[in-house]
Amino acid sequence: MAVILGIDVGGSTTKIVGIENGKLKSPLFITATDPVTSLFGAFGKYLYDNQFNLEDIEQIILTGVGSAYINTPLYGRPTAKTDEFIANALGAKYQSGLDRLIAVSMGTGTSFIQVEGDAIKHLGGTGIGGGTLQGLSRLMLKSHDIHQVVELAKDGDIANINLQIKDICNQPLPNLPLEATASNFGKAESNAPEKDIATGIVYLVLQAIGSAAHLAGLNSGIKDYALIGNLSTLPQCREIFNGMEALYGIRFYIPPYSEYRTALGAALSYINRQKGLIPL
Repeated sequence: MAVILGIDVGGSTTKIVGIENGKLKSPLFITATDPVTSLFGAFGKYLYDNQFNLEDIEQIILTGVGSAYINTPLYGRPTAKTDEFIANALGAKYQSGLDRLIAVSMGTGTSFIQVEGDAIKHLGGTGIGGGTLQGLSRLMLKSHDIHQVVELAKDGDIANINLQIKDICNQPLPNLPLEATASNFGKAESNAPEKDIATGIVYLVLQAIGSAAHLAGLNSGIKDYALIGNLSTLPQCREIFNGMEALYGIRFYIPPYSEYRTALGAALSYINRQKGLIPL
């Protein structure tokens, strides 16, 4: 048995994916107070849950900002690191059936990576992401529980928060439907219900990411965008990005296990290296 582990180490969360005989093995997500604690917690739990022994692990590949804290092999097993943008690209492309795409990695902030065959190019990014959602929720809703905010947002009405085209014009503008956003929070009142505020925050973050992604890839001619990272699992994602698909004439794709794609890409970077395709 030879298992390749890809581990995405964040500031306080760790995602781990194993590949055994070319097949994906049970992704795992662990949250702790610091990156080292979350990493070792995830590693131990992953081995236990999958009944792996240390000897079964052929290679461990680390990526993510928290990987900078690790400079020695994990439990004596071969350990290396790979660039996070490479991991994002490889993970987003995996089993997509696409040769050309832009990976939109929605973490604390958001990065955009262009993938064309084996060529990978970092296009840039934006500071808007999960951290923005958390910060605005703390300020406006006095809540640090993102799951609670997202659930609250399910019952909100975005038409009470965002100024839409229909609020300023009685006919659609060229390529702009009446429901398109003219101004995020442009219609919000001081006594707006919390559920509407929550909806406004979610829309603000996801619409800003979608618009920035479109602009980042505008000159590439690429029409397929893969959404990965924790924010891609929000229940509002599909509705919001569907609206932007129609607006921009592009396609936003959310792959299976989208929140684990960076960890998966880390493991794939080792497999590709073995095939002589890409360096770590």
